[in-house]
Amino acid sequence: APPSSTSPLPTGLPRVGSQSELQKYAKMGRSRRDMESHLNAPLSQILVKDEENAVTMTKVIATLGPASRSVETLEEMLQAGMRAARFDFSYGDKQYHQETLNNLRQAIKKSRKMCAVIMDVQGPEVTVEKPESLQLDMVADEEVVITSDVSRQVSSKCLPLNLPNLASLVAEGDEVFVGQYLFTGSETSSVYLTVRRIVGSDVVCECHNTATLEGQITVHISNVKNSMPSLTESDKDAIKTWGKSNGVDFLSLSFCRSAADVKSARAVLDEAGLTRTGILAKIESKEGLLNLDEILPECYGVIISRGNLGLDVGAERMFLTQKAVLQQCNMHGKPAIVTRVVDTMTDAPRPTRAEATDVANAILDGADCIMLGAETLRGQNVVTTVKTVLQICAEAEKCFDYTAFYKGIMETASPGAETGVGPVLSEEDALFQRWRAAPGVRMAAWDRQPGNDAR
Repeated sequence: APPSSTSPLPTGLPRVGSQSELQKYAKMGRSRRDMESHLNAPLSQILVKDEENAVTMTKVIATLGPASRSVETLEEMLQAGMRAARFDFSYGDKQYHQETLNNLRQAIKKSRKMCAVIMDVQGPEVTVEKPESLQLDMVADEEVVITSDVSRQVSSKCLPLNLPNLASLVAEGDEVFVGQYLFTGSETSSVYLTVRRIVGSDVVCECHNTATLEGQITVHISNVKNSMPSLTESDKDAIKTWGKSNGVDFLSLSFCRSAADVKSARAVLDEAGLTRTGILAKIESKEGLLNLDEILPECYGVIISRGNLGLDVGAERMFLTQKAVLQQCNMHGKPAIVTRVVDTMTDAPRPTRAEATDVANAILDGADCIMLGAETLRGQNVVTTVKTVLQICAEAEKCFDYTAFYKGIMETASPGAETGVGPVLSEEDALFQRWRAAPGVRMAAWDRQPGNDAR
């Protein structure tokens, strides 16, 4: 079960009490010799294709939606290796998600595979106030006005936002990303704007690409502090009704900015009777990134939401940001989840070479889990995507230096030691971290969640 604010160790996990027990867990994984032999193997051996259903310690989360909600598809995804299902409440209503969850339960029973349920709430997300059926055709090099005045008529020339006091928050030169799926450089469903001037409550921007905006449109303004509540009234209602009735395993807290956001969500969950539901803090902004040290002790795990976060920190610094966040999660013994890895597989049957390398490097950096978004929500190759990502993870795990990782945790997570790297730990915390670092048990807690059954 996820840890509470008063319990340093998750209930149900073995408490390692001696060096001999730690060494016993260390022997469960591949030895350093195995890892080195794989790295030093001749190319002819490296290029031999392994089994498709390779066993991995890395887990895969899949976002469920129109392309992945049938019982048959869900059963195939479970067989392929999906171990947690994400229900995104910024898309669809409670009835829609209930139908999907009912199908997932049937698939779990048929496949006899475990799968956790993650409820992802919208949180303080900035959106365009418009009818969902309205389609907006945006044209490159034209001016677009964004405003906090929601009474204005929405059009391709004017986008009213649900963010109060917008004009006072932005400055000339700021970047604004608008679309159903945030800008990556290749999508035609989002636009990239630059603020050119501010006229009263209007923020006049230049549009840099042509795109068609439809459905619910989200907005991300780089480096702007969002003062909206961490959970909307709609979020709270969904937690107290849908979340409670289904006993969700995890709550994904969107746009988590501080420890106060996590504590606020914890209070709502406890009030709903979901005391065993873990909170996954989504780091999606520079504000959340800067407050990571205070967020980590309060949450169960962290989701590095690279789509939004990459817009704030810049593409050239994203690799270093990811490495730093993963290191902090590892030091705190918190599961670390990476998103936006194989975007092209939404439409293509294979990832690009860069994407495949990116997945492997995330594992080598210390990621415990890969989260798939649009690839499984609306993608054309849902099952293939799950299989492909896990195959890459399996290859990366062969090269993961478990011994060095284990020793690093042992050296930097010593009880009460001021190391300058990672937190100062109690004796009990340090033992748990050493156990988690032992080869063979990385992210093992995912397989022991209370909802990992055909509830």
